[in-house]
Amino acid sequence: MTAMAGGVFGGDKLVVAISSRALFDFEEENRVFEGGDPQAYMRVQLERLEQPARPGIAFPLIKKLLAFNDTTNQHVEVVILSRNDPVSGMRIFRSGQANQIRLERGVFTQGRSPFRYLRPLGAHLFLSANADDVREALAAGFPAARVLTESVAAGENHPNEVRIAFDGDAVLFSDEAERVFQSEGLSAFQQHELSKALQPLPDGPFKPLLTALHRLQASGTPAMRIRTALVTARSAPAHERAIRTLMQWDIKVDEAMFLGGLPKGEFLREFEPDFFFDDQTRHVDQAARHVPAGHVAAGIANPPR
Repeated sequence: MTAMAGGVFGGDKLVVAISSRALFDFEEENRVFEGGDPQAYMRVQLERLEQPARPGIAFPLIKKLLAFNDTTNQHVEVVILSRNDPVSGMRIFRSGQANQIRLERGVFTQGRSPFRYLRPLGAHLFLSANADDVREALAAGFPAARVLTESVAAGENHPNEVRIAFDGDAVLFSDEAERVFQSEGLSAFQQHELSKALQPLPDGPFKPLLTALHRLQASGTPAMRIRTALVTARSAPAHERAIRTLMQWDIKVDEAMFLGGLPKGEFLREFEPDFFFDDQTRHVDQAARHVPAGHVAAGIANPPR
């Protein structure tokens, strides 16, 4: 991860790769696709070429991120990275234009896994509704999450803020401490973290995204800002190591919630993020009842299939 961070994640521009189903509401079309007849799916998309797709779960996040761009500077680029065919790609680009977001680049692999194109794109984030693609991207060292298309849509109370919430262990941080908790229980976990309070946690899969967001905030526009939150099941005394790790990274989060096992969903509902990332399916499923959510299939909670 560290070696990749210098080469792939370098540069000032934030690059987000996203699948068509994560960006637009293609659930009806996807049912045709999953029926096993690619030709029928292409026909449906071609028949609907003049019919713009409705925004999907990740659309508000993407639209806000693109608002960091202006006529002279492109701070954010969004690239479609999709298992769709090139014919369907025409509708996706038209849907972007109709929904007033700027999409210029796209890779369409017609059923094949697209994750291998993340490296030449220099992507800082990959959002997809396909669990296998997300796992492959994470295994290759890229921040990636499976978008829960059944999530509640983002609210509209903060039009000038990109709000993103992160879990800690196995997302921003490695799963080192989570492994202690899983194998030895809460008491051993608390003692482990207390004894290592001054030792920063190793990087997790989403640390490069948090770093890129930090750069974007510093170079961005007064019209849009980023507000981040750490939403974790940790509680005192394990909170200190998490805070000190962020300090060592020289990155500040705007809010931190150490919930000690309380359900995260209602806290997220109050924070109103445009997106929330967590590695544990029970947390993600619960969060999706309140906010847009994505599953990060990393760490000990997500063993290889």
